[in-house]
Amino acid sequence: MWETRVTKLLGIEYPIIQGGLAYLAYSDLAAAVSEAGGLGQITAMSLESPEALRDEIHAVRKKTSKPFGVNFAIGQHGRPFEHMLQVAIDEKVPVVSMTGGNPTPIFDMLKGTSIKTLVLVAARRQAEKAEELGADAVMVVGQEGGGHLGRSDTGTMVLIPQVVDSVKIPVIASGGIGDGRGMMAALALGAEGIEMGTRFIATKECIHASSEYKERLVEASEEDTVVIKRSLGAPARAIKNSWTDKILEVEEKTPTYEALKQYISGEANKAYIYDGKESGFGWAGQVMGRIHDIPTVQELMDRMISEGLDIRKRWH
Repeated sequence: MWETRVTKLLGIEYPIIQGGLAYLAYSDLAAAVSEAGGLGQITAMSLESPEALRDEIHAVRKKTSKPFGVNFAIGQHGRPFEHMLQVAIDEKVPVVSMTGGNPTPIFDMLKGTSIKTLVLVAARRQAEKAEELGADAVMVVGQEGGGHLGRSDTGTMVLIPQVVDSVKIPVIASGGIGDGRGMMAALALGAEGIEMGTRFIATKECIHASSEYKERLVEASEEDTVVIKRSLGAPARAIKNSWTDKILEVEEKTPTYEALKQYISGEANKAYIYDGKESGFGWAGQVMGRIHDIPTVQELMDRMISEGLDIRKRWH
């Protein structure tokens, strides 16, 4: 009933993909999503070494025999990724996804393998370019999403059908989706799967996220996010707090990377998401206004599928 080109491509039961989630997407969460019928992912570039990535891959395989992915945020901190990617190749991971930066070197390294490739894009032209490079599918994020976004303010409702009409490969919708209604809306727009980031943070298996971070996602509204880093040409949506207020103040007065780097660093990110400290920031999309609890991944997925089935009955 839920078969699409995305489920067939990835070998999953439901067309639901967990986002890369810097510093949070590790084996516990990835395995839980995959075991529940979606595609869980490990975030490679948040790990310290190739050996750490290999350990996470092995940990996922101990917890589930189902497909999973490894996400490469190739623009993150400008770190070289080749050694990390080689681990994914050596371990024959089923899926590699790419966010940020130029994915061409990754495609070059993956030539001759059976690894499926997903590319996160935020504009129609980027999707067309990913298709030209050989991507198996594109994940398209609208401006409602959390974390890094496109430079335009195009929303998911407009962007998804634009991309669907522009490429032949499957399209996966992202940004503003956190329940069965969002999933069905994305499918109605022509997407063949969805990616969720923020919603999966507020689950029990996202064990690295602090209780303060999760509770903020539950308690806050869709108006409690803010887009930072516009002045650097890399807009990204985060939870509004005193730290993001300071970031926006610096951006207005001294919009340079040197002036901002201490405020937008990975350490500032981890201070909030790991320890709940206000001297830091956490990524979140507007969908946090639709988050009201912290279920297990299985409970969340079951609920989404049930909501989707109810909608199908009404449509009939």
